[in-house]
Amino acid sequence: MEGLFADDAVIRQVSGEAVLLLGGGRALLMQLAHPKVAAGVADHSDFERDPFGRLRRTLEATYTIVFGTREEADLVGRQLWAIHDHVTGAQYHANDPELLMWVHATLVDTALRVHARFLRPLSDSEAARYYEDSVVVAEVLGVPRSLQPPDLAAFRQYTRDTVGSLEVTDTARHLADAVLHPRLPFVAEPGLALARALTAGLLPRPLRQQFGLGWNRNRKTALLLACAASRTVLPRVPTVVRRAPATLLAS
Repeated sequence: MEGLFADDAVIRQVSGEAVLLLGGGRALLMQLAHPKVAAGVADHSDFERDPFGRLRRTLEATYTIVFGTREEADLVGRQLWAIHDHVTGAQYHANDPELLMWVHATLVDTALRVHARFLRPLSDSEAARYYEDSVVVAEVLGVPRSLQPPDLAAFRQYTRDTVGSLEVTDTARHLADAVLHPRLPFVAEPGLALARALTAGLLPRPLRQQFGLGWNRNRKTALLLACAASRTVLPRVPTVVRRAPATLLAS
């Protein structure tokens, strides 16, 4: 059955790359940096017990919209809207299009940056087409096209402006601790330490500082070297090996 995007659409090529998962911590902390998002997560989820469950569900929904049929995409959109309709508080409503836009923007911005750092930068035309496709995804998720930046340049400006306006709350810092120090066996600590370093390095500087994440020249150099090595090796890996598992299930 027909999907929202053609098989060769840029958004299918980009979203299918498993390397994008390296940006999961970045996207989550950027979302939590919005006080209203942090309040909703704290009040209406088991985030501290399963901090990556939220990200997993978001990615599953996105994969379905990008790789599934039109009917499946529509169903996911309606299901998410129904779930979010109950997530309300004194200062927030999860179906507020402006909040939905920010959550969506964190995923789009993270995907573009991780793809560029660890695989290759998209060409200007590819990046523009990717953004145009992402506008369709956001519409399915409940963000009217009229509220979305009209093009990639405007989107990047929106992201910069929003990051600059955010004030990370104590609630957000508490929730971020669950992302950075999840309850996993001790043997997982080396991998978690690497994940924390990646998240800190990939976060926009204003948010990294507000979350109190340490960063220095040595860590920056290590990240740059890792990115350069990845850009050398990863493009030589067969595409089918690089694909995210959820994409394989959806394709």
